[in-house]
Amino acid sequence: MHSIQARVLWSSFALVSLTALILGAVTYFGVLRETETLFDYQLKQMALSLRDQSVGVPLEQALPPPEPTDFVVNVWSSDGQAVYRSRHVPGMPSAVSLGFSTVQIAGDQWRMFSLGFGNRVIRVAQPMSVRRQLAAEAALRSVMPLLALAPLLALAVWWLVGFSLWPLRRVANEVKGLQAQALAPIDARGLPSEIEPLVGSLNALLDRLRGAFDKQQAFVADAAHELRSPLTALKLQLEVLQRAAEPDAQRAATERLAAGIERARRLVEQLLTLARSEPRDDAAGMRSSAPIPVCIDLAETVRDAVVDTVALAADRDIELSLERGAERPAATYDGKATGAEPPDRNRGPVHVESPDPQALSALVRNLVDNAVRYGRDGGRVVVRVEATGQGALLTVDDDGQGIPVEERERVFDRFYRRHPGETTGSGLGLAIVRAIAERHRATIVLGDAPIGGLRVQVRFPSVAETA
Repeated sequence: MHSIQARVLWSSFALVSLTALILGAVTYFGVLRETETLFDYQLKQMALSLRDQSVGVPLEQALPPPEPTDFVVNVWSSDGQAVYRSRHVPGMPSAVSLGFSTVQIAGDQWRMFSLGFGNRVIRVAQPMSVRRQLAAEAALRSVMPLLALAPLLALAVWWLVGFSLWPLRRVANEVKGLQAQALAPIDARGLPSEIEPLVGSLNALLDRLRGAFDKQQAFVADAAHELRSPLTALKLQLEVLQRAAEPDAQRAATERLAAGIERARRLVEQLLTLARSEPRDDAAGMRSSAPIPVCIDLAETVRDAVVDTVALAADRDIELSLERGAERPAATYDGKATGAEPPDRNRGPVHVESPDPQALSALVRNLVDNAVRYGRDGGRVVVRVEATGQGALLTVDDDGQGIPVEERERVFDRFYRRHPGETTGSGLGLAIVRAIAERHRATIVLGDAPIGGLRVQVRFPSVAETA
């Protein structure tokens, strides 16, 4: 049974019925006991009332009572002679025991009371079957009002339960009527205190959903805007290729088309990476469905990202170096080198906890890729990873133009370019880095590099802090 109303109703009906049965049984047996006492009192009073009466009618002249009676009265003289008998009962004993007594006569029990005074003895007797019948009728008359009231109580419980659950149904109807385009908060006025926390949690969830929808709509609008330009450029370059007649013109158009396709591919890849890397709201109460963080070696992740960027650094004649610890080079990738993996001089792993190791690799690759792309031709890029007392620190330095202080916060915005006319970048690299860093509870700081360009530092919390 999944309905709260049905569960409460049936429980209340069962409780009312059980209570009625218990009260009825207690009342019934209580009335039986009271009537037994009352009947004994009646026997005694009858005997006492006959004590002062003159009973002198011979037995053979005694007239039978006009109507059958439940009582039998016998009177004896002091010498044992019967003086009066109201009616004859076969088997009625002649022996008298003063006070109350119960005897068996002709298969039926009789209740008797005998009283002696002067030279006479008076006995009043009554069948127990008659007493029980009268007592049962009195008990039933006492229980009948309660039995008649039980259905009314059940009806009242049904109404009260329905009335009490009406605010819950009202909240359910409001939630059912919500539109995905306008998640209005639920009105909590006049709600019982038991439902207010639920409505408060629902409103908080709706607020988070509105924020998520707004971000999603803004992301889709920005992505559509950014994709329009490269796709238009690809179409134009394809038309140029189709019109080109000379082999040299065809080769140049093909190269420009390939470059455009590569830029569009990179833009789409970064859009997907950003969509996957948006920080999740842990306060939404969905921790159980979130990925379980795993402990990984940040130094290995950084080394793999640096190796993946060797080819790009070689194209621009950039010296790409990887350092471990404070200002101690561990490996240098010369732009003129073959790109082979350098000898590993790792002095120990740098542990961090990551809910998404692939996203963490994307963070490092974006930082190293940005440093190589926007650094100076023939310059240097230094990547450093180290373990600190507060966690792990990743530093990427280049000797390019850097970023002015007033623009260092804006460069984390999606699709922001320092120079609006540039076509080499998508404006998503640092936005992806910040989104991934927030998922890892890391902080990013932009500063001036000692070698003359931009320094990007990502500080990860210790494993104990993220656990």
